[in-house]
Amino acid sequence: MPKKVLVIEDEKPLARALELKLKHEGFEVTVVHNGKDGLDLIKSGGYGVALLDMMMPVMDGFHVLENLQDMEKRPVIFVLSNLSTRDDESKILAMGAKKYFIKSDTPLSVIIDEVKAA
Repeated sequence: MPKKVLVIEDEKPLARALELKLKHEGFEVTVVHNGKDGLDLIKSGGYGVALLDMMMPVMDGFHVLENLQDMEKRPVIFVLSNLSTRDDESKILAMGAKKYFIKSDTPLSVIIDEVKAA
């Protein structure tokens, strides 16, 4: 059974590229374009990995991470963002993200490899 990956990303071209590459690697992929929909799906369970953007409409990634703090069985969270200060990265990792990728500096292949390793 393929591992389920949730892509929470409001940049539709990037979300689509991630979806296609992950499906090609055998993952079952769901894509949503705002944090609230992503949080609802995470809470419904079944996802092994979530790729989370930080700056999105309706609910940003910080609020998603905040709402997952007390969740016992949550997916591995990889953050994809263009926020690039050390403070942002430290805060995001402290909130439970496994890794922080700067979108503009990270090839998709690196992200896919991390998802496969998770």
